Amino acid sequence: MAWFVYLIECVNGSFYTGISNDVAARYRTHLAGKGARYTRANPPRRLAAVMPHPDRASASRAEYAVKQLSAVQKRGLCAQYPVSPALLAELITPPPETTTP
Repeated sequence: MAWFVYLIECVNGSFYTGISNDVAARYRTHLAGKGARYTRANPPRRLAAVMPHPDRASASRAEYAVKQLSAVQKRGLCAQYPVSPALLAELITPPPETTTP
């Protein structure tokens, strides 16, 4: 199963870095104010970058490395790993309603 490191640009201009195997669902959680404590205090402006990794371990190592970078370096990563049009379309489309019996 593929995992992803993602960067969210927050309204204050800072970046939040996280990992997930479902970036669209995780980003929606951040938008709803139910994600990480950091994004509850600094709401997301946009999903800035998504970097694929083959497994959770490599995604976790990459997340740590990205967190050590400066804001300027993180902006460079955003230019290297833009969010795909397919993922953007998924973010725009609301998730299907699920009903429980």
